[in-house]
This record gives sequence, structure tokens and C-alpha cells, in this order.
Amino acid sequence: MFHRVLSTTPLQDYSLLVCFENGEKKIYDVRQLFEKWEAFRALSDTEGLFRQVKVDAGGYGISWNDNIDLSCNELYRGGSNASEEPA
Repeated sequence: MFHRVLSTTPLQDYSLLVCFENGEKKIYDVRQLFEKWEAFRALSDTEGLFRQVKVDAGGYGISWNDNIDLSCNELYRGGSNASEEPA
């Protein structure tokens, strides 16, 4: 089962608010990927890149460019529940 993404909003400290098609909202901390995958370091090294995140066609993931992306299921499983959107 896919947990398709409707929208994503970049937050402070390299976290994302991700809204899913089923109505759930989760916070995903991208910092955990900086050491694991070299490509993700560009999000902190390149000014403004992190804020350029976009939802892929069909909501099956998100991406920043051709080298940096995350699947909808990774965001769903790896995210923590968000009680409400940030102010």
C-alpha cells in the first residue's frame, strides 16, 4: 500500500511537515540522512536547496533534484505524527 503525499512543507532544522492522502500529517527529520547518504548533505551545504522540496507526480514521493528524493512510504514510516500544522 502506498501512502501518497498531498503536500510537504519545509520546517526549521531540516524537518518536513508531510500531509498524506489519508489525512494524516507527519514530521520527517531529514538530518538523519546526512551521514547515511552523501547526496543528502547537499541539502545543508547548498543554500536554499532544502526549501525547494516538491511533491512528485502522483504523490509517490518528494524530491529536491534528480539526485535527492524520498519515497512516500519512507516518509510515512519514518515520520512522527504531527498533531497540528506549525504556526
